[in-house]
Amino acid sequence: MQMNPLTPTLRPTPARPLLGLTLLVVEDSRYACEALRLFALQSGARLRRADRLSAARRHLGVYRPSGMIVDIGLPDGSGLELIREAAQASPRVAVLLATSGDPFTEDVALAAGADGFLPKPVPGLAVFQSEILAHLPRGQHPLGPRHVAQVLDRPDPEAFRDDVAHALSVLSEDPDAARIDYAARFVAGLAATAGDHVLGEAAEVLAGAGVSGAPLGPGLTRLRALLEDRLDRALAG
Repeated sequence: MQMNPLTPTLRPTPARPLLGLTLLVVEDSRYACEALRLFALQSGARLRRADRLSAARRHLGVYRPSGMIVDIGLPDGSGLELIREAAQASPRVAVLLATSGDPFTEDVALAAGADGFLPKPVPGLAVFQSEILAHLPRGQHPLGPRHVAQVLDRPDPEAFRDDVAHALSVLSEDPDAARIDYAARFVAGLAATAGDHVLGEAAEVLAGAGVSGAPLGPGLTRLRALLEDRLDRALAG
């Protein structure tokens, strides 16, 4: 397996404190990953993405990243599985973080072996950098105080459109309970990252109905309608 330690010629600086690091982000949402990519870009880190557990395992079969950021809800299983595997691997990645739009998953992610937790949306560049640096050896920290940029471009709206289309495809025709639960949690995370509170509330209502055993039809119909509205807006824009 190809090793990927901090590149000796790329030393972190106060302006780019993650320079020389490669981060593997395991995230099914293009929009959420794009937000992390922008943070990584401003921090000097390289970012690679896997959109599901199977893709992440293929990545890890080829190289070892400096750090991993793993979403809890993935289309082919729980990110907790991958966190447990990565936490027990030898050699272990230096930084292993979980991410989710559901804050109640933080404790189970830490119990599975994650070093830390990034909420969706990540509150800002400083939080992103601090959570990663907190788990790196001191020798990989920049000398002097960090200079955190105040301006960050918004993620690509095309990524939001693609995520909405993906959620609609999952909910097309007659989805089973497992697909509805996955789609509801996917949309909840997407809505949190995009700041779309109406869409997020509808997703949470549908997810809650699945947990409580309440009828899914009304919540499913509303969420589909909101997703179709967001897709129409994105295509018109």
